[in-house]
Amino acid sequence: MGKQLGQGDIDALFAAAGAANAEQIEGAEVEVPLEQYDFSSAGQISNDQMRAISSVNDLFARNLMHTLGAWLRTPFKMKLVAGEQLPFSEFLERLSSPNYICSIRLEPLGAVGLLELELALASPIVDVLLGGVGRAWPARELTDIEDAILTSVVQMTVKELNLAWQSVGLEFVFEKRETDAAVARLLTSGEKTLCVSFEARMPEAQGAMNICLPAVVLNAILRRLISEGDRPKRRSKEAQARMRELLAEVKFGTALQFPSMRLKASELAALEPGRVLRLPLAKHSISELRVGGLQLGKAHPVRTGEHRGAQLEGDINDEILNDALETQGVVETMSVN
Repeated sequence: MGKQLGQGDIDALFAAAGAANAEQIEGAEVEVPLEQYDFSSAGQISNDQMRAISSVNDLFARNLMHTLGAWLRTPFKMKLVAGEQLPFSEFLERLSSPNYICSIRLEPLGAVGLLELELALASPIVDVLLGGVGRAWPARELTDIEDAILTSVVQMTVKELNLAWQSVGLEFVFEKRETDAAVARLLTSGEKTLCVSFEARMPEAQGAMNICLPAVVLNAILRRLISEGDRPKRRSKEAQARMRELLAEVKFGTALQFPSMRLKASELAALEPGRVLRLPLAKHSISELRVGGLQLGKAHPVRTGEHRGAQLEGDINDEILNDALETQGVVETMSVN
């Protein structure tokens, strides 16, 4: 005869079965839902990275504007226009023809980028360096001499790129001018690139400069660039040397003048053209050499060829010189030997 189960026995069986199921669930690993990977997103540059790139390239544009403008001795304006990610095929479609485009190697990444200079901008630069006023020429291929001159300008541009990107250890090396056919073989057509565009203006012309870099190889550098942005800036030895070099070309208001003296009002009132005013100074009195209105030292007025000069005597007031330099935006103090 079978055993009949009461309500209490049935409740106990259900409770034991529920406890066993709970133990199995706790012991089992939780499955993570899988997501499909889109290989087309490889090398995608984030918004934070793009902002960091814009700040570096904006610094590059300002530095090149001052450096190239001083070298050409003509007004030269340059600004960052845009930075965007493009397939390499789309960058090729945007190239003007004819153009000046060269390859630049990215070290230590071992990758290759491109720098394009529109001939609408290249021709007035060459014209200035050849003694012209900077007018743009009709679109045509450059001669060998013009090509060599423009190469020196591009090398200066690459130097400014290095100064702007040196904080993250990226170095640009100029390789050579490339033909359109060679450019098309440097990267695959579908590869993502970072294209940075600049606009430059001269009195008689304007044009664009474009830099194309492979986006995939830049990711590690860009992560470092973002982390470096939160650290205090330190001036490198190269930057200090460059500052000293540029400072040597700065012009200060300078005057060689007599020391203060007193004259009678009647003598001043009697002044007229051709009259000699007798000053209460000894024959060999020393004049004052003043920079920015401050006395730098004592000097004698002399002649050097067809020009007048000042022959310094005694020590130079370093504190006055440092004050004058600091007014020009120089942070570190410098001494004169």
